[in-house]
Amino acid sequence: MPHVIVKIWPGRSEQQKIQLAEKIVKDIIKILNSKEESVSVAIEEIKPEDWNEKVYKPDILSSPEKLYKKPGYNPFE
Repeated sequence: MPHVIVKIWPGRSEQQKIQLAEKIVKDIIKILNSKEESVSVAIEEIKPEDWNEKVYKPDILSSPEKLYKKPGYNPFE
């Protein structure tokens, strides 16, 4: 606890993904007072053409109450 899933478009380097995961872990440890061994981070690459069906509709549009930072885009406008 906690487990974080980051969904991104493909194209980031392995080093960028590692760096992102490290920063997320550091902030979780600092803000939530967690231990490093309790934190896990997964990164899922989602193709741009699949974003609406696999991310926007199920994770953003259908669950706005779970969002603490809403996106500044709406692909349906």
